[in-house]
Amino acid sequence: MPQDRKLRPPATLPADLVAAMVVSIMLVPQSLAYALLAGLPVETGLYASVLPLVAYAALGSSRVLAVGPVAVISLMTATAISGIDPAAGVTPIAAALALAALSGVVLMVFGALKLGALANFLSHPVISGFMTASALIIIVSQVKPLSGLPLDGYTLLDVGRSLAAVGFHLHLPTAAVGLATIMFLLWARHLLPGLARRLGLSASRAALASRIAPVFAVIVAIAASITFDFKAMGIAVVGAVPQGLPPLTLPPLSPALLLDLLLAAAAIALIGFVESVSVAQTLAARRRDSVDPDRELLGLGAANLAAAFSGGMPVSGGFARSIVNFDAGAATRLAGALSALGILFAMMYLTPYLAALPKAVLAATIIVTVSQLVDFNAVGRVWRYARTDAAAMMVTIAVVLAKGVEWGVAAGVAVSLALHLWRTSRPHMAVVGRVPGSEHFRNVLRHHVLTAPEVLNLRVDESLYFANARYLETQIAQLIADHPEIKHLVLMCSAVNFVDASALESLETINERLKTAGVTFHLSEIKGPVMDRLKKSAFLDHLTGQVFLSQYDALKALSPALAAP
Repeated sequence: MPQDRKLRPPATLPADLVAAMVVSIMLVPQSLAYALLAGLPVETGLYASVLPLVAYAALGSSRVLAVGPVAVISLMTATAISGIDPAAGVTPIAAALALAALSGVVLMVFGALKLGALANFLSHPVISGFMTASALIIIVSQVKPLSGLPLDGYTLLDVGRSLAAVGFHLHLPTAAVGLATIMFLLWARHLLPGLARRLGLSASRAALASRIAPVFAVIVAIAASITFDFKAMGIAVVGAVPQGLPPLTLPPLSPALLLDLLLAAAAIALIGFVESVSVAQTLAARRRDSVDPDRELLGLGAANLAAAFSGGMPVSGGFARSIVNFDAGAATRLAGALSALGILFAMMYLTPYLAALPKAVLAATIIVTVSQLVDFNAVGRVWRYARTDAAAMMVTIAVVLAKGVEWGVAAGVAVSLALHLWRTSRPHMAVVGRVPGSEHFRNVLRHHVLTAPEVLNLRVDESLYFANARYLETQIAQLIADHPEIKHLVLMCSAVNFVDASALESLETINERLKTAGVTFHLSEIKGPVMDRLKKSAFLDHLTGQVFLSQYDALKALSPALAAP
């Protein structure tokens, strides 16, 4: 990016090194936790935090986006690979590799086609509802490692049925470790920053200390596990973690498997891209920087392909680790590549200590992290502002909780599109008049305006397309029937950004019907691109009236007395 060229490596290298060290420390426990959430061996998360970071640094556009396993994508991965028929002989690891490869291909294709605008197709209410419901499922799914209960399922209904079947019999030592970790992490989030400020730390350093608190929890838990032999007490631990470099892997290329995973891979690609772009743009705005969505597609696609060929799992940009990267002073994408070196160091020299880490600690880390995504208040806020958007949000939440994440996303998008079509199929229209002493026109029902009985000025506040073309015909016909004195109808098109073929046909029909009724049809304030398209048709040749540059020009021509100062 041009911004990167302004910063010479010698000047930015120290800042990138510090950020890489901090992010590497944070990534180790997160990678382990999200691998377990995905139903995969813990080392899979570590593998997915090495080459993908380097691949994104090469092709991505954000300086501070930190790529790796994230909670929602891990949940979607778990749901996808759990649906593979065991009789097919495909292991969960192989399915995760195929899923990462497919997601990478989808993202790379979209990037090559410059489809970065895809992020706009998921509305904020749908994304908010999806995140809230997914976070709830993730929290419920972590009851198993947190309590020692043998639960199964990746929807609220499945986990509920599993809990009813096994009964609520806690393994007390496991629950004690998990709850103690949750309490510490909540204290670190809400109270540690204030304590650090009182001890003289700056606000940014105090926040950074709070965000890397999970690392201290992991260190203490490992020390306690070794000292008191948690494994002998029945507390589940991570177990042996392979030591050394990530392996070179080849994703399975079975057509049947790829076909089974294609829909899930597309959903993972879309959700991961939207989440990553949102995080990247938020952080870029703080530095008056910019992010290229098309390059983000390529960067994330390359990261997922790198994960597929290095024993990893689907990855995306993570909010928490990106914030840490930002706060730690990352200046260029080199910080991400250096973070990969930090993870490699941990894999080479620290994995023997990870074997004693209690899984309940990782579960607690996940619960506290994703709890920030739960926002039930958003439903109320959106409901007060736009009930249709709130309906899309509630449908998304309900379907995600009942059927799973892919179904929830599809339902949310479908409801949003349906509501958009319904809303725009009945556009707001207003009869307008001239505001006295000005050249402005406003709704006759809202303002004191001047009107001429023989001229009807109608403003349509929506682009004209197939869904509302017939509605426009009906409304104009009703207005003409209600006002027999009308000789001229001026359609004010200041809010019309396009006219499709169906709407063009309706305009031609309106023109003919008004001609039959003895009413001249005029247009005003047509935008340039709309006029360019109308000129390609014969509509303007048959128009009974004129096309006016402004509504005031139309009034001067059709009712000069009313237009006089």
